Parts: sequence; C-alpha cells; structure tokens
Amino acid sequence: MVVVGGGFAGLTAVQALRSADVEITLVDRHNYHLFQPLSYQVATGSLSPGEIAVPLRRILRRRHDVRVLLADVTGFDLQRREVTVDPPIADAARRHIPYDMLLVAGGSSYAYFGHDEWRSVALEVKSLDSALQTRGRILRAFEGAELEDSRDAQASWLTFVVVGGGPTGVEMAGQIAELARDTLPAEFRDSDPRSGRVLLVEMADRVLTTFPQSLSRRAARALERIGVTPLLDHTVVGIDRESVTIQARDGTQTRVATRTVIWAAGVTASPLARMLGDASGAEVDRSGRLTVEPDLTLPGHPEVLAVGDMVRVRDGRTGQPEVLPGVAPVAMQQGRFAARLIGDRLRGRSTAQFHYHDKGNLATIGRARAVADIRGLRLSGFPAWLTWLVVHLFYLIGFENRLLVIVRWAYSFFTRGRGARLITDVTGEPPLQSQPAAGGEQPAPERSVG
Repeated sequence: MVVVGGGFAGLTAVQALRSADVEITLVDRHNYHLFQPLSYQVATGSLSPGEIAVPLRRILRRRHDVRVLLADVTGFDLQRREVTVDPPIADAARRHIPYDMLLVAGGSSYAYFGHDEWRSVALEVKSLDSALQTRGRILRAFEGAELEDSRDAQASWLTFVVVGGGPTGVEMAGQIAELARDTLPAEFRDSDPRSGRVLLVEMADRVLTTFPQSLSRRAARALERIGVTPLLDHTVVGIDRESVTIQARDGTQTRVATRTVIWAAGVTASPLARMLGDASGAEVDRSGRLTVEPDLTLPGHPEVLAVGDMVRVRDGRTGQPEVLPGVAPVAMQQGRFAARLIGDRLRGRSTAQFHYHDKGNLATIGRARAVADIRGLRLSGFPAWLTWLVVHLFYLIGFENRLLVIVRWAYSFFTRGRGARLITDVTGEPPLQSQPAAGGEQPAPERSVG
C-alpha cells in the first residue's frame, strides 16, 4: 500500500493499520508531521518549530511494516497502479512506486482568489516554512519602525493587516496584538509597539462564521479589547509591499499603509486532487476538490482512496457532494475510516459509508480568551481557553512535545514573554530599507497590485 501525505489524515491511517497485514510506503515532500493548528504560534514567536513538528521516521521508527520516502508526487498511473515521485535530493532519480491500494491525502493551501501575485506579499501560516517566513516578516516590522524618525513611517511598519476572519485569522490577529501590547514595549526605545494597529479584514458580517452568532459577537468584543480592529463587510482588492487597498460593501475604497499582510482567507485543494481527477475522469470543483464516493474511494477505482481537505464526499442518499470542514478532526476521522475499510477488505467484510461526527469548534483569541462550541455547549473566556489548551495538548504527537509546549505556554502566560522571536536568513526577506542600486541608480518603485 502507498500512502501519499504525512499530515493528519495520512498519518492517522498509517497508525490505525498497525495490526493489519499490510506493507506501507508513506510518501511526503517533508520529513516531518506538522501539528498545523499551532503553526500560527510559531509565526508569532510563542513556540519553536520543533515543538509542533516531529520527524515522520521518529514517529514510525518501531513500525517495520512502514517505509518512509521523502519525495514529491508528480503523477498517477491508475491503469498500471503506479505512483511517480521525484525526490528533492540532488542526483536522485525519478521513481515509480507500485501499489495494490493507494491512499492520497494531499491537503490544501490558501487561495488568493486569482491574485497569485499577492503570495509573496501576503504571507500565510499553513506550512512550517511559511510560518517561519511570517515570523520574520512580523518581527522585521517592529525593527523597521525602530529605524524610522517620523511617526507616519513608524505607523506604516506598525500596522498589521490580517485577511480572513476564520479561526486562523482571529488567532493570528490576537497573537500579533498581544505581542505588540504585552511582550515588546519594554524592548524598544525610539518606537512604541503599543501604538500599532492590527486590522482583521472579513468579507462576511461577522468573524468565525462557523460558530453560533453569540460566540462570534463575543469573539469580536474580545478582539477589540486587546487592540484588534475587525473590519467586517470589507474585502481586500489590492496589495503591494507598502499598502493594502480595502473595499467596503458600499464600494468605498481605503488605502492602508502597511508592510505586513497575513493571508488566512479561502483554501484551494492540493494539485494532487486534479491529478487524480484527470487520471480517472472524476469530478473536480472550482476549488480543486476531488469528488469521491461515500466510502472515500475514487469513482471507478475502488483500490484508490482520497481523503482530507482535497476531497468532497458524495452523499450516499442524495448523491450530492458535500464539502466538509477543512479541520484536523475531519482528516483524522477519514484516515481512521480508510484504515478500517482496508482492514475489512482483507477480512472479506463490507464497510459502511463514511459519516463525519462533528465534535465542535474551538478558537483562541489571546491570553485566557477563547470561544468553544462543543456539541451545543457554548463557552467563552477562560473556560473556553482552558478547553482549547487541553484539546490541543491531547492531540499533539509525542510526550516530549507536549511537555515542551506546556512549559512554553506556562512561561508565556505568567510572564507575557515569547522565547522564539528569532529573525533568521531562511525568511528570505529583503533589507528593511531600500539601498541604492548598482551604479548609484535608485531601484524602480514597486508596482501597485489590483
């Protein structure tokens, strides 16, 4: 069996197949499993990368039935039952891996709504690499303000725009506000981080639209109390390196001077979904999601399963495809179902259709602030925050990581400090201030986008 993707869905399936008589090859472009719900805390200096990411080989070191390969999947041959992979290693040759069963869990990335040119300016935190780059961008903004003499120039550095009012956007906005208000003020002399602005732009009429309206209102009030300004019914229509253009519902546009934009709006499926669609003729929607059968198999190919953010599941009664939330519980439940289906087939038994059991929603806003909707129980404030802590620690892989994260969170809670605020070269950021080009010529100004 070949499993593509070492995220929540793929790794859960591999772990659930522990007792099955199956030889597994796990292929991923990274050598680690990332606990993605906490990647924004890496981006804001609360946690270090090694505290939310664990090498796949370490997780599976006692599984002699599992082989791990570091490679990019570049094609599927469903007739020959082969997966084509390209290892990201110098001089490593392309390989074709045969399979009897194939599980594809490629995940998703953020969608920029046709403006891919915004990717280099509006960063996201869905991967570990992008979280580190975002951390560098945020911290450089505070350093840039310290280098400026005028208040207007400082204000442009200290204005942060977060696009998207879902859980990730709300969590990012709250963390940046607390970083500016609680952690950094005593460390700067010529600029005041507390004078900065954090704008949360959301095109809907409320934040956290998947939560009940009462919790959305509480979340918005909590954000405002820590210094975040929610801009509801607003849309970003232009982004460049020095500003963001925001449009209200009535068409009025406002240009906001800023050097830091964080993108947390909309998702698009992994390109692997379209590869499978092209190879099988299965339907792919506008967001790139592949339509699979009620048992998560590819239409016409019962030996191929696709799970996670990259799929939508056809309802067994109505025949209509359903898009499930792009959250870890969905991926994990689908991974366990896929493992059960494979085990049942080996035993000659049938498997019922997949049904998602919604256990609720959680979102943290800041220190001792969160909202929770758990099977009708609606919590906010400290009780919700405590629930959020327990749930995330429970699902975090590895005792060592749990211990490190508990220590980090305790340190942050009692001291309001953040110990992972390093600006490293891996961010690939340009200099804080433009330098003259070769020959004494000034570089051309950035072209405004949108």
